[in-house]
Amino acid sequence: MSLDSIAPAGVGARPWVKTIQRRIGFTDAFVVALIMVAAHGVRFGWDPFTTLVGPSGPAYWWVTVAVSVLWLLQLGWTRSRDARILGQGPEEYQRIGTAGWRTFAIVAIIGFLTQWHISRGYLLFALPLGTLVLFGYRRAWRMWLGEQRRLGNLRQRVVIAGPRRTVEQMIGRLQAGDREHGYEVVGVCLPGGTSVTLSGDLADIPVLGSISGAAAAANGAGAEYIVLAGTEEVSLQEARRLEWALEDFGIGLIVAPSLSDVAMPRVAVSHVAGLPLMHVDPPRFSGPSRALKTAADKVGALAILAVLSVPLVAIAIAVKVSSPGPVLFRQRRIGLAHQPFEMLKFRTMYIGAETRLEGILEDNEGNGVHFKMRQDPRVTPVGRFLRRFSLDELPQLLNVVKGDMSIVGPRPPLPREVEMWDEDVSRRQLVRPGITGLWQVSGRSDLSWEESVRLDLHYTQNWTLGLDTIIVLRTVWAVVAGRGAY
Repeated sequence: MSLDSIAPAGVGARPWVKTIQRRIGFTDAFVVALIMVAAHGVRFGWDPFTTLVGPSGPAYWWVTVAVSVLWLLQLGWTRSRDARILGQGPEEYQRIGTAGWRTFAIVAIIGFLTQWHISRGYLLFALPLGTLVLFGYRRAWRMWLGEQRRLGNLRQRVVIAGPRRTVEQMIGRLQAGDREHGYEVVGVCLPGGTSVTLSGDLADIPVLGSISGAAAAANGAGAEYIVLAGTEEVSLQEARRLEWALEDFGIGLIVAPSLSDVAMPRVAVSHVAGLPLMHVDPPRFSGPSRALKTAADKVGALAILAVLSVPLVAIAIAVKVSSPGPVLFRQRRIGLAHQPFEMLKFRTMYIGAETRLEGILEDNEGNGVHFKMRQDPRVTPVGRFLRRFSLDELPQLLNVVKGDMSIVGPRPPLPREVEMWDEDVSRRQLVRPGITGLWQVSGRSDLSWEESVRLDLHYTQNWTLGLDTIIVLRTVWAVVAGRGAY
């Protein structure tokens, strides 16, 4: 099937959504069937009817079939294939995990009530392993969806309604970064109607009318959703009428609060007097979780240093024999609470590289604050290889052991970069800088300055140990792929 045949086809149609959901459903069924059959064969052998669940229970093959069906139903009931979560955010994986644990709980309860002796080893093999394999398959789907969305395919058409400044900032966010989100802005509705236009690079996005007429305008533009952004221009009664009008057209409503870069674990929604109120927990920069992170950093760094001791010695020898100079490069960076420290790296440049910087500043390919150059003449051949796969950063594990850095955190800035910051950017230093971070797994040197800052601030405000684990796993893939490193 070609991509053209599953492209968006207007309000209510969206044939590509149903097509993708069916394909992912077939994948889920294949994975569940494969894992359950493998678990049965490994635990009980391949004769279907010889093993019974207790003296009066059914054959285990019937249990295998029943658990498979229940698992697939749970994947549907948790809405793990909802179009709103496919390909973006952690919610998809959370729902897959929930489906697996619900299946395990239901089977355990049935086994307890019926006194059937359902093998715990059989379930503990099948459900966790199957969930991990489902994660892997969904990750493959995400990569495919992300690539298609970067090409402009498989997107849902939206109209953004709200104050001009808020609308412009939201569109700027949607157009920045890797563009793997599933939304295509087809127009906007502003308080002043068509007499107002967007500024700068957004001037080509049509203004479809006023906010009060947003429902009809979105229907005329073939939109599937209206995004209501910054509701200070819309009263409670007007917002309710807009919702009712959208029902008649079959268009969905998305409400975007003015507060941005807040992760879902910090958000709770309560209903008071008919109002959905969003409670936002403050970020935590101290306490038991922070102490646990520090301990995990030191233990993890020591373990990695022990495992990679031989490769580290080999890299050191290669650096030493490739060009004159020390093995390690020491550079002053700014750490937690703006305290300076000496960051360690394997030397990747010829001696005197810093003195040659002024002569090549005009060739800067970075983002205006970070100096980057794809073919930097100051980099040695061995250094170019080390940078490609981030091997030059391994000595920073010693900084982690010392307490200057964390394994995961914002990028450690140079003093001259800090001088160019405003007050907002300085919040990055509320946590220890990291060897890796969101900036590392989201493009590294290819990121704009604004996007780098946004990612670092997002991590600073929303860090959790779970997020750290995800970033470490994504770092392995980013390093192997060598994306954005030079």
